[in-house]
Amino acid sequence: MIHHERSLTIDVAPDAVWAVLSRYMHINEFAPQITSVDALTNGEVGMGSKRRNHFANGTSLVEEVTEWKPGAGYTVQLSDMAAMPLKEASSEIRITPTGGRSKVTWTFDYRVKYGPLGWLLGQTMMKMMMGKIIDVNLKGLSDKARAG
Repeated sequence: MIHHERSLTIDVAPDAVWAVLSRYMHINEFAPQITSVDALTNGEVGMGSKRRNHFANGTSLVEEVTEWKPGAGYTVQLSDMAAMPLKEASSEIRITPTGGRSKVTWTFDYRVKYGPLGWLLGQTMMKMMMGKIIDVNLKGLSDKARAG
């Protein structure tokens, strides 16, 4: 698996960041590339919750919560990624308190299709692209958390 990680320190308390992240079915409120979300599960959000994220380019994917740590973050497993060059992928968002502020770390672990050529694509273009996407998502999360 290829591992990619970005962090941003946000000038709000961790509970303000969690207030945004815990609205799991509403990631489109701060992730600009996601145009809409379909809730695929009912009831309280947590372990096993599933959503389908729809992107501006017409593609979509499903994320299922595999780890839910109230106030600290969550991990998701991605699926239904046929339009993407990914075999498998997971992502984690962690909140670490830092003196009244919040360090948010967003990771993306993935395996690319197409063997050695895919691995090279994953280490170069995909890593650059994912870095930009995660940075924009972290900025959106920061803006949303600071706005309350």
